[in-house]
Amino acid sequence: MIHTLKKKLAKVLCGVLVFAQMGTIQAFARPDWPSDTGIEAEAGAVMDVDTGTMLFGQNSHVEYYPASITKILTALVVLEHADLTDTVTYSDKAMNSVEADSGNKLSLVAGDTMTVEDCLYALLLASVNQAANALAEHVAGSIPDFVDMMNAKIAELGCTESHFANPSGLNNDDQVVTAFDMTKIAAAAYSNPKLLEISSAKSWKVGATTNNPDGVSVRNEHRLVITEDTESPYYCPEAVAGKTGYLLKAGNTLVTYGEKDGRRVVSVILKGSPRQYFVDGKNLLQFGLNRFQNVDIAENETRYVTGDDQVDVNGTSYAPSDLAVQAGKKITLPKDASFADAELSLGAVPDGAPEGTVGVLNYIYNERKIGSAYLMTKAGAEALAAAEAAGGTETTAAEEPSEESADAADPSSDDGNTDDQTETETMGETDVTTAADSEDASDQAGSGDVRAAFPVKIVLIIVGILAAAALIGGGIWFRIQSNKKEAEAEALRREKRRQRLMAEGGDAEAEFNRLLEEKRKRDEKRRKR
Repeated sequence: MIHTLKKKLAKVLCGVLVFAQMGTIQAFARPDWPSDTGIEAEAGAVMDVDTGTMLFGQNSHVEYYPASITKILTALVVLEHADLTDTVTYSDKAMNSVEADSGNKLSLVAGDTMTVEDCLYALLLASVNQAANALAEHVAGSIPDFVDMMNAKIAELGCTESHFANPSGLNNDDQVVTAFDMTKIAAAAYSNPKLLEISSAKSWKVGATTNNPDGVSVRNEHRLVITEDTESPYYCPEAVAGKTGYLLKAGNTLVTYGEKDGRRVVSVILKGSPRQYFVDGKNLLQFGLNRFQNVDIAENETRYVTGDDQVDVNGTSYAPSDLAVQAGKKITLPKDASFADAELSLGAVPDGAPEGTVGVLNYIYNERKIGSAYLMTKAGAEALAAAEAAGGTETTAAEEPSEESADAADPSSDDGNTDDQTETETMGETDVTTAADSEDASDQAGSGDVRAAFPVKIVLIIVGILAAAALIGGGIWFRIQSNKKEAEAEALRREKRRQRLMAEGGDAEAEFNRLLEEKRKRDEKRRKR
C-alpha cells in the first residue's frame, strides 16, 4: 500500500512539475507591448479609434500650443449644430479677430457669404482663420460663446488636460492641448462621416465671393494625404485625412487619420520641426496600423455566458444562457498576441449605460486598457444591436480610454496611476463554473469505489502541488541568490586586483587585461570539457 502511494505521489509530482513549467513558459511567452518607435518632435501619440487604446505616447500628457489643428474641433462642433446648406456671412468682427500677419488666403472681405459646407472646406483644407471665426458666429452668435461650446465638447469626450480660447488656433496663452487629449478629439472628429469626407479631399472649389466672382479652389495642405509619389518620404498610402498647423510658439503640429485592413488609427504630433513632422506623423501612423490587431470581444469571450451553473455579476446571480456580450466591440492587441493574453476585470454599470446592462467587461494588457464591452441580458443586447443598426443609439461609455492606459503607453509618464483599477472586480475562478468543472462534478458522482478513493487522491494532489511549489520556488530563489552572490564576489575580486596592479605602477592596466583574458580562456576550456 505504501509503495503504491509512493508511486502515485511520484506521478503526481511529475505531472505538477511539467504543468508548472508549461505555465511558466506560457506566462513568459506573452508578447511585449511594441515600443520600438520614436519621433523627433517633442510630443506625440497614436491611438486606435475603435477601441480607444493608446498605442504609443511621447510626452503625451504635456501641454503644448495646438495651432491650426484646433480647427478639427471647430469643424466637429459646427457639423453637430449647423446644416451644410446654411449661409454664413463674414462680419467685420470675423474678419478682424485675427492677427495682423495671419493672412487672408481667399481675399475675403466683410459681407462675403458662403455655405457652411464651403466654409468647412476653406477651414480644413486651406486653414482659413476668417472661416473659423465666421462659422463660430454663425453657430453660437459670438466667438466667445462658440469657444464655450468647444470646451464643453472636449469635456464630453473625456479631455481633462486641454483648453481652447479661440476657434482658429491662433496665439493665445490659454489655448493648450496634450497629445493624449488631441487623439480623443481626432478620433471623434474622423468618426463623423462628413468631416472625414472634407478632410480627405485633395481640393474643393469654393463659391463666388467679392474678390473671386468665379469662385476659387482650395487645396489640401497635408502632405501625407496628398502625396502620390511612391519615392517621396511623405508617401503614406494609409493616410486618409488630417490637419496641419504652425505657429512660432507651437512649432509644427499635425493630426493624421489612417486606415488599413479594417482598422482606424489617429496620430498626433506636437512641437515638431519643418518637414520632419510629416515623417514623424507617418511613422506613428504606420506603427499603429502595422504592429497591432483588433479582436472581436463577443466572438471570443466565453466567461459569464457559457456553462450550466449560475454566475455572480456584481452581486446578482444569472444563468449564463441569459447573458450576452455587447456585439461589435473589440480589443487592441500586439500583432502576435492572442485574446487569451488579455486580462479581464468586471466593472460596475456606468451611468448612461443601455438598458439591460449588468456590468462592463474591461480588458487590460501590460497595464493598458485595451477595450471594453457591456455584459448584458440577452434581451438588452438584442435591443441595443437593433437600435445601433437603426442608427439611433451611440454607446461610448464602455470604450473611453482611461488615464492609466495612457500613462502605461507613454514612456515619459512619471506616474503610472492605476488607482481606478481598485473600483473593478477582478475576474476570479469563483466567478464562473465552466463546462469542464461541470464534467468533473458529474464524474465525482460515480461508483462507490471512486468515492472511497477520492480523499486519497485529493491528499496526494495537495501534497504534490505543495511539494512542487516548494521545490520550484526554493530552486528559483536559491539560483537567484547564488548568481547574485557570485557576481558580487567576482566584481569585488576584479576591483581589488585592479587596485593592486594600479598601485604597482608600470603597465598595470595591460597586465590587468592580460589576466582577464587568461581567465576567460580557462573558463572556456572548462566549459568544453
